[in-house]
Amino acid sequence: MLNIIIFIAIALASAYAGYILRRHIAEKRIQDAETKAGYILEQAKKEAQDKRREMELEAKDLLYRMRQDFERETKDRRQEILNSEKRLSQKEENIDRRLELLERKEKEIELRQENVKKQEESLKAKDVQLHQLIAEEKERLQKISSLSAEEAKQILLSRLNEELNTEKAVFIKRQEEELRSLVDKKAREIISLAIQRCAAEHAVESTVSVVALPNDDMKGRVIGREGRNIRALEMATGVDVIIDDTPEAVTLSGFDTVRREIARLSLEKLISDGRIHPGRIEEIVEKTKKEMDEKIREEGERAVFDVGVDNLHPELVKLIGRLKYRTSFGQNALQHSKEVAFIFGVMASEMGLDFKLARRIGLLHDIGKAVDHQIEGTHAKLGAELAKKYNESAEVIAAIEAHHEEAEPKSFYAVLAVAADAISAARPGARRETLETYIKRLEKLESIANLFKGVEKSFAIQAGREIRVIVQPEKISDSDAINLARDIRKKIEEGMEYPGQIKVTVIRETRAIEYAK
Repeated sequence: MLNIIIFIAIALASAYAGYILRRHIAEKRIQDAETKAGYILEQAKKEAQDKRREMELEAKDLLYRMRQDFERETKDRRQEILNSEKRLSQKEENIDRRLELLERKEKEIELRQENVKKQEESLKAKDVQLHQLIAEEKERLQKISSLSAEEAKQILLSRLNEELNTEKAVFIKRQEEELRSLVDKKAREIISLAIQRCAAEHAVESTVSVVALPNDDMKGRVIGREGRNIRALEMATGVDVIIDDTPEAVTLSGFDTVRREIARLSLEKLISDGRIHPGRIEEIVEKTKKEMDEKIREEGERAVFDVGVDNLHPELVKLIGRLKYRTSFGQNALQHSKEVAFIFGVMASEMGLDFKLARRIGLLHDIGKAVDHQIEGTHAKLGAELAKKYNESAEVIAAIEAHHEEAEPKSFYAVLAVAADAISAARPGARRETLETYIKRLEKLESIANLFKGVEKSFAIQAGREIRVIVQPEKISDSDAINLARDIRKKIEEGMEYPGQIKVTVIRETRAIEYAK
């Protein structure tokens, strides 16, 4: 029994101790849970604060960026507004200037109207006075003469018409003078601008070329046996070969610059080669002529490029190149044509016209000078025919034909062509009348000889004191050659004025050529 009680007591004590232990453990767990909950709560608070700080920083950054974007957009819009204001101010200034100009014009018109009104009033007053004078004159005439009233009326009316016509002429003349002064002022402005924007250099052409020799011994070789080399060179080129006391030099004289250039180049080649005889001279001259043709074409292409003209016929380009070796009153024809083209272009631009067409007309206006020494007719007519032949436009043809007022100007381009040509020609030092007159006399001399049938070519040499005429041997006999010389002499005497005398030499040459193989 005691053991049972002890056991029960031990069991009760154990149960109580277990209870106490469980309670302690439960309290401990509760305390740990509370500590952990507090820690979790503290961490949550810290995370919440961190999140809040991050969101505040993001909000501040976003606000900063939005502020920058806003300021940038505001600055751009402000700049646009400033630009718009500047444009508006400029437009307002332009409008103000136009208004001022209109006001000045209105004032001028008002002044003119006032002047016209005054003149009308003056005319009315004079008309009244005239009527009074007519009445007085009528009464006086009726008293002092036996004229009838109708006759006296006719006399007075005729006098009145004369007076009115005089008054009208004076008024019209005054108005024309005012308009002319305004037009002249504008024309001077355009011409001055054209001259200012086109200042071309000018070199005066000569009628002689000088070929340098390596030594004076070369003169004998150039002359040849009994002068046959000189004669062959003169025959082939149509220029005078002058060998005088000038040391180490040979002078070539001729009015045709193309012939003179061919002679110069040929002689330089012969001197360089060393083989100088008639056969070699003819060979070199023919070769040089071909080279000269190519050089002329290149000069034409260069001029066309410089002026800026395109789509020209190749034959026109060649003719333009020939102008480099033509002169007009001592002025180089090609340089003159280029100068006219540039001046023409400036004037056309100022007047709102097609400057490319203007330059084209200016470059081609003297194209007839490339052939006028070969074909009868003025260079303006010949130039118009050439332009028509090579399919140039009607405006170009009409302007070329009218640039020397040989035809009626049909457009502004034709009128401006006359003006541009005159500006280029009128520059101080541009032209020499004496040289041109001399050259025209030589050209006319050759043209007279070329009119006769059977003439192959002719050369004016010895400064126009001699003309050599080369005939076709199959068409002209020896006796015909004598008659031809006489006919040419008579024609020259009838159609030309010249100092001294002119020698006419007709040359008939027959060659028989065979090749030994």
